[in-house]
Parts: sequence; structure tokens; C-alpha cells
Amino acid sequence: MKILFYDTKSYDRDSFEEKRCLYPDIEIDYLKSELTPATARLANGYDAVCAFVNCDVGTETVELLHECRVRLILLRSAGFNHVDIGKAKAFGIKVMRVPGYSPEAVAEHAMALALAANRRIHKAYVRVRENDFSLGGMLGFNFYRKTAGIVGTGKIGAAMARICHGFGMEVLAYDKYQNPELDFVQYVAMDELLGRSDLVSLHCPLTEETYHLICRETIQKMKDGVVLVNTSRGGLVKTEDLIEGIRARKFFAVGLDVYEEEKRNVYEDRSDEILESSITSRLLSFPNVLITSHQGFFTEEALGAISETTLKNAAAFAKGESTGNEVE
Repeated sequence: MKILFYDTKSYDRDSFEEKRCLYPDIEIDYLKSELTPATARLANGYDAVCAFVNCDVGTETVELLHECRVRLILLRSAGFNHVDIGKAKAFGIKVMRVPGYSPEAVAEHAMALALAANRRIHKAYVRVRENDFSLGGMLGFNFYRKTAGIVGTGKIGAAMARICHGFGMEVLAYDKYQNPELDFVQYVAMDELLGRSDLVSLHCPLTEETYHLICRETIQKMKDGVVLVNTSRGGLVKTEDLIEGIRARKFFAVGLDVYEEEKRNVYEDRSDEILESSITSRLLSFPNVLITSHQGFFTEEALGAISETTLKNAAAFAKGESTGNEVE
């Protein structure tokens, strides 16, 4: 099987090459370019392509991959909202993902964002570098004996719930499907979760139902002085309404690993460029907002799991077998 990898960074190549020795029948070529309609034809002659979350695998891209006789789209991610699944299915192109690569990696990053934003670690770091050891504007609050609201209790949300429980927090959760392993969690309606939680952490997929889940209406239902963390998908939060809420001092702190306008920024050095949108700059202008670059997954363990599962998916497809990671 020949696979063309798109949007490859050095750490991707290193991680996959370490595992590829176990799969001698798989041949991989790596591209730095993202998968888009402009680059899809480069897959001509390949059995499969491998893409990440910031690639455009929409209708036009899938049509071009079909013309190139690509039979498999491998996703190095759990999310698949950037893929036209219906069009791929119509063309007989199988889509396979990595549903769980290290839930603890993302959950730990979510808590890191919550703690850093709450205690203004990002401000303290810069201030001390300038020999300013004052504490003005740094006051945070204890998470101990506060209430955490976990929206989505799949593998990542469950890991975050356990972390919050370990901090001595009361843990509320909202999910259509309750996780029986979380016997310390109280499942409540979304409105109740928003109204009672001191920390709200988002861990749900982006769907039509969850798009702009956090907006003016839901923000108004939150406690004053809440900490909001999003490590899932940028589209869960309506950015303009978030900015409005920050300006109205609704939030004590906000930690974002994902945001709506991130697409061109993800994993790229744009320090010498003028950004097309001012929204990122507006968010960063607030002293209680901390943004990272979609790095929640970025641990050695997670990269290894992504590589192993992706290669297993490819090998199983070649043999006509199923791994359970197919996106239907």
C-alpha cells in the first residue's frame, strides 16, 4: 500500500517512521503541504492519503481524490467534521480515524490551561523576565471545593473529570450518554451545569447540534467569574459572543487550545505576517485569556498512539479487515 501523507511536520515523520518498520508492506511519502483541492491531485498513483484536522477534505477534495483512484482517507485525528463523509461513501472511499490516542494528554492540557489562565501564569512569566516581581493583577482562586462542569464525557471528558475530582472539586457533567465509570460525577441538564460551575471545560465533538454551543444565550446562563476552557473544536464557541462576554467581565479566565479563526494558523510560524483577522489579536489583548496552538494532543505518548493506530488502520484496510475505526 502506498500512502501520501499531507501536512507533515518533522515530529510526524519521526513518529511514523519509528512504527513503520512493523509494517513492511506500507510505503509512505511525506508532504509539507496541506490536503486541499489545490494539492489533491498529487495523490495520483497512491492507494491512500493521510490528513490532519486542519486539512480541507471537503466535497471538491474528495472528488479529486476519487479521480486519482484513492481508496482510503486516513485521518490522524479523532474529529472528522472537516471531511465530506457522504461524498466519500458515494465514491466508495473508506474514511478511517484515530478515535482515542491519549485522552489524558488532552485532558491534562485542558487543566493546564485552566490553572495557567486562573493564576495568570502567562502574565507572571513575562513580568518576571522583565524583573517585575509585583503581584498586582495576578490574584486567582482555589479550584479545591469549587465546581467543575464537564461538557461531554467521552474518553477525554472522562479523563478531565477524574483530574477535577482529584483536585477536590465537585464534578457536574452533561452528555446525552452517561459514562457509567464516572460514579463520582453528577449528570445534570446543560443549563444547570452552566449555572453552577466555576470551571466549564468543553470535550464534545463539533456537530450541527453543538455548533456555537457557547454563545450569548448560554454565556448569560453561566456563573459570573467562571473559567471557560476549550480543547475540543473552535466552532463550539461563537467567538464574537465570547469577546462580548469577556468585555462584560462574565469570565474570570478563558483558556483556548482551539478557536474558530485558527485554520491558517495551526502549526505554522506566522510571526512575520499580518493576520487576515483581528479576532485572535483581540482575544490575546485580554489579560485573562490564554491561547495555545491546538497542542492538546502533543505528547510523546499521543504521537505514538496516533502513528500505531493509523498504520493499523491502513494494514487492516489492505487486508479487507475492520478495526472499528471506520467513519460511516
